[in-house]
Amino acid sequence: MAEYVLITGGSLNIGAAITQRALEDGYRPIVLDVSDPEVEGDVEFHRVDLGDLEATEALLRHLVQERNITRLVNNVGVVRPGSLGELDFKDFETVMNLNLRTAILCAQMLLPGMRQAGFGRIVNTASRTVLGKEKRSFYAASKAGLTAAVRTWALELAADGITANVVAPGSIATTAFHRNNPPDDPQTKAIIDAIPAKRIGTPEDVAQAVSFFLDAASGFVNGQVLYVCGGLTVGRAPV
Repeated sequence: MAEYVLITGGSLNIGAAITQRALEDGYRPIVLDVSDPEVEGDVEFHRVDLGDLEATEALLRHLVQERNITRLVNNVGVVRPGSLGELDFKDFETVMNLNLRTAILCAQMLLPGMRQAGFGRIVNTASRTVLGKEKRSFYAASKAGLTAAVRTWALELAADGITANVVAPGSIATTAFHRNNPPDDPQTKAIIDAIPAKRIGTPEDVAQAVSFFLDAASGFVNGQVLYVCGGLTVGRAPV
């Protein structure tokens, strides 16, 4: 019987790497996204605007009726940068709805099936920005919300055989990173120099961490935050 993993925002960049790794680990990925998946293979794709509550809820209701989904990766996210004095609260709704509300909805909809199976894995993709970054008030708040939610779910669901954990990437070589940080820009060099590993992370680095949390053998690791940052958060993350 197929072991399904639902991946929001699983088509491009970090999401694509998570989807590819899920295939390699023997799962059947179900990708929810607005873009076609980059990954080829046995991927079940559903095009949906995850910021649309009614459309997302309807799709999830259909999926849980047709599939026994016991693994979830809440990866979808959007950034609306701005310093405090210039923030637009229309962006607040966009960021919170997509980044945080979607994750809570997906976990809630998959929960009955996980409880029935006596097994579940929930992984939220957060960000190093929860430790502080300029012009990221809304984004960091949404990712901090994902982290707090996971700690709550870990306590509530552990007795049901369900774990909930967070992967928090630092600087990762995505399309957005390269667009905003040209290779010859001194700022890009400064970003890399600040990383103890002296390189930018790859989407595959993030997928490796997600894979660990999704594994059935990782059942005693719960409510944790794993920074995938090349060592940048050492000395900065709370104990």
